Amino acid sequence: MTTSQTTHIVYFSPTHTSEKIARAIGEGIGMERRIETDLTLDESTSTIEINGSLTILAAPVYGGRVAPIALQRMKRLKGTNAPVILAVVYGNRDYEDALVELRDTAIELGFTPLSAGAFIGEHSYSTPALPVAMGRPDEADLGIARRFGKESLLKLERTNLPVPTFYIKGNVPYKPLMSGKPSAPVCTENCFGCGECVEVCPTHAIRLNAENVIETDINRCIRCCACVKACPNGARVYDNPFAAFLHENFSARREPELFL
Repeated sequence: MTTSQTTHIVYFSPTHTSEKIARAIGEGIGMERRIETDLTLDESTSTIEINGSLTILAAPVYGGRVAPIALQRMKRLKGTNAPVILAVVYGNRDYEDALVELRDTAIELGFTPLSAGAFIGEHSYSTPALPVAMGRPDEADLGIARRFGKESLLKLERTNLPVPTFYIKGNVPYKPLMSGKPSAPVCTENCFGCGECVEVCPTHAIRLNAENVIETDINRCIRCCACVKACPNGARVYDNPFAAFLHENFSARREPELFL
């Protein structure tokens, strides 16, 4: 049964897809009080204690695993008597072991998994020329997320803590993390140095130098492409051959998968 009327929503979401899903789940739960913790730009290491609140934990998938920086930032969390709804958002290819990895991390942090879902968001490499899950999560996805939140609350209301373990698709040990050669988006001649890309970079890899020119530290870039999608002038680009592969092989619509 529920122990409070507070939902605590925690997410890492450079391009806002995980954020949208997490908020929709929270809307479906419909509790009186809702607290949000956005870890996307927050590099603080201070502990975030969550005691007795129904928690939503949402993060993007990178290469079939939870984005490493998302896990790093979530290590600040400390759950006590806190059931958690797990959500991963992937770019229409596959979420593979990410949901299981998020579950294991949540347990390590003191949370009790209540339910889990894998949702689809526009791929970081998606462009108008090579779309991959363009515009997702769409209204249909958000509707599913709201119903998922409602069903998760119903499960909690009829379940005594601790919540019994339940099946989540994925493997342990997890698939190896893929590490490629460092690279990053670049600016075209259309860049006028507005600094919008600087503001949205989750690793603070971008800066505006004294000559009003954008510089990027490729060793800090996680290729989330938040800067590309946020550029108001379309002057930030990331030419990656993998985008064409994704467009050719993973354009068919996939639907969310839920585990309760």
